[in-house]
Amino acid sequence: MDRLVLHIANKNYSSWSFRPWIAMKAAGIDFDEVLIPFDDDASNPLFREISPTGKVPALHHGTVRVWESLAIIEYVAELFPEAVLWPQVRADRAVARAISMEMLSGFRALRNACPMNMRRPKGAIAVSDAVRADVARIAEIWSACTAASGGPFLFGTFTAADAMFAPVVNRLDVYDFAVDTPVATYMQALQAHPAWIEWREAALRETWIVPADEA
Repeated sequence: MDRLVLHIANKNYSSWSFRPWIAMKAAGIDFDEVLIPFDDDASNPLFREISPTGKVPALHHGTVRVWESLAIIEYVAELFPEAVLWPQVRADRAVARAISMEMLSGFRALRNACPMNMRRPKGAIAVSDAVRADVARIAEIWSACTAASGGPFLFGTFTAADAMFAPVVNRLDVYDFAVDTPVATYMQALQAHPAWIEWREAALRETWIVPADEA
C-alpha cells in the first residue's frame, strides 16, 4: 500500500490539522507527516501545491488527494475499518457524524474569538454572547454524549467525533471558560490521551508566531 502522507501546518495553531492527525494517531494508523508553517497571515503559498483549496490539512495517498479534515478522517476510516474510527452502533455512529458536522460548520463565534493556541498562558478574555452560546452548546453535546456512553470519551472509546472537538478542548482550557464537572472530566480525559500529549509537546517546541492567532 502507498504511504499515507498528511500535510499540516503549525501544531500550536492549526486546529484543522490537529483533527485528522489526532484521529490517525489515536487509531494507530501509520502515516508520514509534512509540516509547512504558516506565514504572518496564517497561510502559505506552498499550500496551493498540495491542496486545491490552498489550505491544510491535505492527505496524499499515492495519486489520491484528500483535503478537509472530516473528509480525511472518513477516508482513513474506510481504509482501516479495524481502527473503528466511528462508533460501531449505528445510532451512535449517526450522532457522532451529526455532531462532527455541527463542529465542521458551526461555532464560528468561538473559533474566531478564541484561536487554538497550545502555548497560550491560561487566562480569560472578554467574549460576546454568541461565543457564550457556542460554549453552552458544546457543553451540552459533551455532557449528553458522555452521560449516554459512560465516558471517558464521547462514545466511550476515542472516535472521530473526539478528534473533531479536540481543538475546542484547548480553547475552553486556555481561555479559561467556566465549565461544569462532566465537561471538565471529558476535557481532562482528552488532554491525557498520548496522542494529545505528543501533539502538544511538539507545539510547545515551535518558535513560529502568527500574530493573528495570538488572542
